[in-house]
This record gives sequence, structure tokens and C-alpha cells, in this order.
Amino acid sequence: MTFNGGDAIFSIVFLIFIFGIFSGVFFLVWSLLTKKPSKSDRIEQKFDRIIVLLDKDKKE
Repeated sequence: MTFNGGDAIFSIVFLIFIFGIFSGVFFLVWSLLTKKPSKSDRIEQKFDRIIVLLDKDKKE
């Protein structure tokens, strides 16, 4: 059984391809699980807080 350079190159490329697929899936799942609130959600929360404070100030 002989092992030539083409087989070695194919094996390396295939392993890199498989590693790329697994790392891509890993980072996709990781980014979905550690999703940060969007900028518009944070702005909305700040406006809600301002409205609550203004209502509280009006009542006093």
C-alpha cells in the first residue's frame, strides 16, 4: 500500500473542512445562547425608566 502526496493533501483538506463545519456550528449555537439585548431594546428600557421617573415626579 502506497501513500502519495495527493492522499495527504486530500486528508488535510478534508480534516480542515470537517473542523470548519464543527467550529461554525459551535459558534452559531454559542452566539444564539449568549445573545445580548439589541441597542433598540436598551434604549426602550431607558425611555421606560424615564417615563416612570417623570410620572413619579408629577405625583409628588
